[in-house]
Amino acid sequence: MPLSTRPRAVVFDVNETLSDTTALRRRLDGLGAPAGAVHSRFLPSVLRDGFARTFAGEPVPFRQVAEDVLRADLGARGVREHLDRAVDAAVEFALGAFGEFTVHPDVPAGVRRLHGAGLDLVAFTNGSAHECESLLERAGLREDFSHVLSVEETGPWKPHPDAYAHVLRVCDLAAGEALFTAVHPWDLDGAARAGFATAWLDRDGRPYPSASPAPSLVATGVDALAEAVLAAPAR
Repeated sequence: MPLSTRPRAVVFDVNETLSDTTALRRRLDGLGAPAGAVHSRFLPSVLRDGFARTFAGEPVPFRQVAEDVLRADLGARGVREHLDRAVDAAVEFALGAFGEFTVHPDVPAGVRRLHGAGLDLVAFTNGSAHECESLLERAGLREDFSHVLSVEETGPWKPHPDAYAHVLRVCDLAAGEALFTAVHPWDLDGAARAGFATAWLDRDGRPYPSASPAPSLVATGVDALAEAVLAAPAR
């Protein structure tokens, strides 16, 4: 469904929405670990545990949760015996991949087109703002974003309502002025309930969960998103 009105701002999730996590698999391969299994469950496990701590009222930083998840996975029987170093050293080595993440190929052209058309672009992550800044710098895109924000500044992880409210407050936006964009339906569900229009980046052709509010827009990448957004009538 096309947008009825062009948004003033586009807010992007970061992990997997903008970033390609292939570097983590490469690092896990370098440890001698069964990389496929560990890599495929890494981010879902980090999110699960981060959500649980938020729900319990004691959110903790993404890095701490990620370390705990990898320590459990790499230290498990049947995995640790294949590592080429101690478990704690392996965790540190694997998480160094965050400094090597690249953006997906569809991201640069789409981001530059949206920024060039005068839209405000915001990156908002459950992870580290510093790592997001570095990702965008490596891609040559940092200057296209007016804000790089993290839940670490406010406490609760997305999809808690306070996380989305933080973005609106810092960026001086009304929810109806912003399009929240992510590959994760749970993130879009939270944003929709906070009043945002939402855009789902469906790079894999998957069905959208029936229990969640349908996204305002579906696109196969950020380049296609930009085309759809700029086709909408200006405010």
